[in-house]
Amino acid sequence: MPGRLAVVGGGWAGIATAVRAMRSGHSVTVFETARVLGGRARTDTGAPEGLDNGQHILIGAYSQTLALLTAVGVDHARVFHRMPLSLRFPDGRGLQLRAGTPLVAFARAVFGTGGWNWTDRAALLGGAARWARQSFQCPPDWTVEQLCRGLTPAVKRDLIEPLCVAALNTPANAASGQVFLTVLRDAVFGGRGSSDLLLPRVPLGELLPTPAAAWLARHGADMRLGHRVKRLAAATDGWFIDGEHFDNVVLSCSLAEAARLVEPSHPAWAAEAQALRYEPIITVYLRASEVRLPSPVVALVEGPDDPAQFVIDHGAIGAMPGRLAFVVSGAAKWVEVGNEKTAHAVVRQAHRLDPSLGKQPLRIEGVRAERRATFRCVPGLNRPVQSIRRGLVAAGDYVQGPYPATLEGAVRSGESAIELLDIA
Repeated sequence: MPGRLAVVGGGWAGIATAVRAMRSGHSVTVFETARVLGGRARTDTGAPEGLDNGQHILIGAYSQTLALLTAVGVDHARVFHRMPLSLRFPDGRGLQLRAGTPLVAFARAVFGTGGWNWTDRAALLGGAARWARQSFQCPPDWTVEQLCRGLTPAVKRDLIEPLCVAALNTPANAASGQVFLTVLRDAVFGGRGSSDLLLPRVPLGELLPTPAAAWLARHGADMRLGHRVKRLAAATDGWFIDGEHFDNVVLSCSLAEAARLVEPSHPAWAAEAQALRYEPIITVYLRASEVRLPSPVVALVEGPDDPAQFVIDHGAIGAMPGRLAFVVSGAAKWVEVGNEKTAHAVVRQAHRLDPSLGKQPLRIEGVRAERRATFRCVPGLNRPVQSIRRGLVAAGDYVQGPYPATLEGAVRSGESAIELLDIA
């Protein structure tokens, strides 16, 4: 039943929770430690020229995220550069889908992939057909590497490994085969446009946090930014947040904060949450006076001295001309190396990427390291349940669900949190 609701945390899960709750008739108060909304997908307001805390890419299958953007008045055509899925390397090899129905587009892409022979193509088409016959299910203890044992080295190198680290932020030899299959099912084979890449043309703050904050304020939400919740306590008819009474509470804060608040009353839930392990992501932003890559997104060969797996050309998508965002997923090694050395390694990688980049100075515009960017998506992972106790629900990309830690997973958890409260 609608009532007074506290949303603790203003990341994308918290935003989705608050918007859905307002539309369902709840009176909403949002508590956010930072001075702005956005969580791990935000714009660094103290940085020059609107640097984000990391490069984010959405896909066409993010149906609930796109619906949330529409709900708060965001025009998709203005904020996104939309393009078919591309995992092409600088030498031209790699998969690139074209517009069309999923199966036809995938088959055409496989036959058109440079650098593959007929054995490579037949192995991938056969593997995809086998996964489809098995309803995209595999033994729960399988890794992506085990799932793809029948594929050739070229297919693993040029498609499976870069797609796995991009989607799950976990290397193929450790990543969950089942979660990978779920991503393939819903993204690559989910429907027309489901695999499209949606590259933000605007800073992340303008993408959702700022318009959502304005929408929530217009609709009467109580926005308490810069407020870290100190204590959560049960009441006979609801919950107390720092001594203030609410009928229901949604914990959409970070996993560590949720565990801290819940541990005194529900130590088992807190222990399960604290048992999750994380994978970092580093984004290195470079600027060059004149640059245009062969594609807005270029896959890169990762190596001992080459950190990044992808680079996004912001000028090519109608964003900041001359800015390149190099993405280092599964970046534990490079976090230990440090931001400065990682950035210089990326500069050297960039000079090898394209001859034109080797002829001009590259300025390091910024380095953003998210040490807890995503949970480590391994087989058989026990993720915390959403419903903790009557009137107390968790929302975040880490709660139980079919997807890895993504913006869509966060948004879906916010939507389902209100559904759980409404039926409790």
